[in-house]
Amino acid sequence: LSGGPKVFSAGLDVPFLLSLGDDRAALMTAWSAFFDAARALAESPVPVAAALAGHAPAGGCVLALCCDYRVMAEGPYSLGLNETQVGLVAPEGVQALMRRVVGPQRAERLLVGGQMIDSATAHAIGLVDELTNIDDVTTRARVWLEGLIALPREPMLRTRAISRADVVAAMQPENIRLPHFVDAWAAPDTQAGLRALMARLGK
Repeated sequence: LSGGPKVFSAGLDVPFLLSLGDDRAALMTAWSAFFDAARALAESPVPVAAALAGHAPAGGCVLALCCDYRVMAEGPYSLGLNETQVGLVAPEGVQALMRRVVGPQRAERLLVGGQMIDSATAHAIGLVDELTNIDDVTTRARVWLEGLIALPREPMLRTRAISRADVVAAMQPENIRLPHFVDAWAAPDTQAGLRALMARLGK
């Protein structure tokens, strides 16, 4: 799974979502599409490696967490779940993915503070599995996948399915509670925070 140079994925098109205003049906459709994509990654019957050749905030970090392995570019790139900075609460399932990867206490610090961390820190705490030159990110992700493919197929896939059962469970609708998330997204304070963020980013 790879994205554009310098930005792996921001997850969603925030200006587009803001343009929907308080159209709850449209917001539900847009957010459902995102979480359906994340769930598909979590439930993939074969391993998926994320090749992060740039920033991965918010939804981009969610997509990466749903993958089996994360390779990130060295340099001034960051990732994290920064929802609290704009007045949102990451769904329990998403928080569970962060706890799974970095541990409960560290996840608490990152989630409560809505922290974005640089690639070196992300690697040091296990949020990404490997750092490499930006030009080699996709290659290194493929090398990792090829190592799995070389193993006896059925034992590898069965073991993977058992090991990742919690990832699959985390992304089920009951752990995302989309209606509650959309209500929070549409709240006036959240909308104001998001518009201020877009203004700072010049969008």
